[in-house]
Amino acid sequence: MAKSGKVAIVTGSATGLGASCAIDLAERGWNVAINYTKSKKEADETYEAVKAKGVEAILVQADMGQDADCKKLAAETLKKWDRIDGLVNNAGTTKFQNQGDLDGVTPEDFDRILRVNVTGPYMMSRAVFPTMKKQWEEKQERGSIVNISSIAGVMGVGSSIPYACSKGALNTLTLTLARWFSPSARVNTVCPGFIQTRWLLGGMGEENYNKLKQSQEQTAPLRQAGTPEQMAEAVMFFLTSASNITGEFLIVDAGIHLASLPMKAR
Repeated sequence: MAKSGKVAIVTGSATGLGASCAIDLAERGWNVAINYTKSKKEADETYEAVKAKGVEAILVQADMGQDADCKKLAAETLKKWDRIDGLVNNAGTTKFQNQGDLDGVTPEDFDRILRVNVTGPYMMSRAVFPTMKKQWEEKQERGSIVNISSIAGVMGVGSSIPYACSKGALNTLTLTLARWFSPSARVNTVCPGFIQTRWLLGGMGEENYNKLKQSQEQTAPLRQAGTPEQMAEAVMFFLTSASNITGEFLIVDAGIHLASLPMKAR
């Protein structure tokens, strides 16, 4: 793949969906700023995988729940390449908690999850927007921002109540930013369902993870459990291809949101 000269930041890109997005962008010739908070070893591996595609990369440790760190990530990307064309707001957190256990969720849980999952994408988008605006005004080159939400933000179910609330709020943030960032940048959201990741396995435990995976494979209309690579395909659609789309959500869950509705024999 020939180098495109374009630059993207992918937050939380040490593992899972973030890593898949970084590698997919590199395969398309994009230079990539890889971000991590704690997973240095895995981030190094993603960095090497991106570099192996023949593009440039930087590795930046930054906490997406901190405004100063969001600004640092944008500044280091600009220092390296003097442009930012894309942003994938992938970094997120949760508390794995039975939604029926209302006493198991504290105000501190809400504060932490909302800060990383909602305020973080806002702060990161704010940090890159002046550059995207300048590129649009000077070169008619439009930026693209993709937020990683969740089916939890659409259906109201997920790893915890704060998590579902945060993803619903992220969907609303997408609409707001899409209005205010136009025409300089497009802003869209991907809402994954079940994804086969180490993060989900670690949070749920092996037994519950395997049960959910099996259920997905048996009940989803497409009869499959999603992979990070499949989710990255949807992100790439919004980030690199959908030039006339902004303010939209795309559910990527093998059709599981349809499973409770009557369906034709299959």
